[in-house]
Amino acid sequence: MEIKDILAVCDHTLLLQTSTWDEIKALCDDAMKYETASVCIPPCYVKQASEYMQGKIKVCTVIGFPNGNHSTATKVFETRDAVANGADEIDMVINVGMLKAKEYDYVLDEIKQIKEACGGKLLKVIIETCLLTDEEKIKMCELVTESGAEYIKTSTGFSTAGATFEDIELFSKHIGAGVKMKAAGGISSIADAERFMELGASRLGTSRIVKIVKASE
Repeated sequence: MEIKDILAVCDHTLLLQTSTWDEIKALCDDAMKYETASVCIPPCYVKQASEYMQGKIKVCTVIGFPNGNHSTATKVFETRDAVANGADEIDMVINVGMLKAKEYDYVLDEIKQIKEACGGKLLKVIIETCLLTDEEKIKMCELVTESGAEYIKTSTGFSTAGATFEDIELFSKHIGAGVKMKAAGGISSIADAERFMELGASRLGTSRIVKIVKASE
């Protein structure tokens, strides 16, 4: 697999609490140089990044991040604000507690409301697989499919673990037609990235792939 093909599906990511504009700007520079799928950055930098890159690379941001237990109204506001500031893609975190309580209508309605607030922009639904049972993961495959969101995403990268090959394999068996998969969290090597792609992931949330390529130059 060509390295450019791997870079082309990477959401080049920096979401640390300490992230400064200088660091985000450097992330954008790398994304433009290596032609990644997007940059995934905190909401407070969306407007600056969008203006800085002028459409060269898509700007992705996170909603309800990282815990997912904001009110639905708060998440909807965050989404509308992000889109107004220039976000091209939205990665939202589900309410894991509501899922575990089997409040499926709540979880589905929230995703649908956020999808509507996206105004046609791409929506990825982070389900935080490390906190879920296989039964809950399968249920989320069903709910994401029903919601109209474009992607199901494994992880925030801020919980107890990140993406696993097993979870992507599970997703691929239970998502509906048209739903894509994003693996995120802990993708630390070219081999890992290739394996996730071979299993069907069409986006990877990582900053390490670009770092590996830069180090090899």
